Amino acid sequence: MESLTSHEIHQQVRERLADAEVRYTTGRRAVVTALLRARGPRSAGEIVDLVVGAVPISSLYRSLAVLDESGVIGKHHDVDGIARFELAEWLVGHHHHMVCDRCGNVEDVALSGHEEDALHELVDRVGDSLGYTVSGHVLEVEGVCATCAV
Repeated sequence: MESLTSHEIHQQVRERLADAEVRYTTGRRAVVTALLRARGPRSAGEIVDLVVGAVPISSLYRSLAVLDESGVIGKHHDVDGIARFELAEWLVGHHHHMVCDRCGNVEDVALSGHEEDALHELVDRVGDSLGYTVSGHVLEVEGVCATCAV
């Protein structure tokens, strides 16, 4: 998938929300911008820090819900059950995550075409062995980040 520019992503989000008859408010735009700049999924608390002054906390949670319901962002739960949000794959492309066991930091990881093909083959074999027709996959690799390893 070819990467979209920031401007193109905002345009795609605006169109997606308009199709759902939802306004692309300044607050929702600030959330999308914050997630564009993040290097991985972020919790609501982390997003609050990223949009400080741009979005009231009460509006932030509503914006996250609207963006999630519209398919603009995806919600994942980390190892502690905390919801983390990121832009949907249709906007930023397919990727995976590295998760720090100590601090909970999550970083996006894009595999090369060859690596992704090998992963697809493995996932398909596992699915076949259990009688599943695989529709996709999510890979989260756990470990200790460089900051925590010091």
